[in-house]
Amino acid sequence: MKLIEFWRGLWKNEEDEDIEPPLGADEDPFDEPVVMEIRDVIDLHSIPPKQVKAVIVEYLIEARARGFRRVRIIHGKGIGVQREMVRKILDRTPFVTGYHDAPPEAGGMGATIATLDARD
Repeated sequence: MKLIEFWRGLWKNEEDEDIEPPLGADEDPFDEPVVMEIRDVIDLHSIPPKQVKAVIVEYLIEARARGFRRVRIIHGKGIGVQREMVRKILDRTPFVTGYHDAPPEAGGMGATIATLDARD
């Protein structure tokens, strides 16, 4: 149990911590922004850890703008670090009305289903 707590401490994000700034010119492998198709599912496995927060926030804004009422965010099971981070972002997003674990056939504890309110 202490080992898990140790690892969580290494990756712990402070609740008040803002979204990390974009990567510097020497860190960013792309010359231009990467355009992703916006669907009702996003898989965070291919997103670099430093960019996950910003990607989730932008994804939620775009998903709502496109009229999605429910989205599935695949964060993986692991030890729950990304799951916790995703849910903190959902808690802070005013147009997210609720969220819960996905059903087993859609990822179970490795994915979160979020409900978005209708766009104004």
